[in-house]
Amino acid sequence: MAESTVFDRKHLEAVARMFQVLSEATRLQILQALKDGPRTVSELVETLGAKQANVSKQLGILFDAGLVSRERLGNQVVYSVKETMVFDLCHVVCHKLQRDAEQQLQRLRRLSASAPAEPTKSA
Repeated sequence: MAESTVFDRKHLEAVARMFQVLSEATRLQILQALKDGPRTVSELVETLGAKQANVSKQLGILFDAGLVSRERLGNQVVYSVKETMVFDLCHVVCHKLQRDAEQQLQRLRRLSASAPAEPTKSA
């Protein structure tokens, strides 16, 4: 079990801001696309099938949050993941969602197994 730490309001607000950054699906898609290595904005636009303006906006938010880094190469900007802890966090959340889905499926199976059989209709 992890060490129990009590954070003050200022620190909790910083944590909340980080979760806000990670609360947008397009930003998570961008991070996922960058997991395999650096990419240009145009490569990300193509990979995500999104508009360039939206990808650039989301990259700016990720950059400001310190989650991605950028490097200018000629007339292109290449982005890469700066903070890999986001993948650990996504793994934890995805694992929780998978457990929830499996529990829901088990509940549905139990309900289905205990439900009375419907009478068959004769023609």
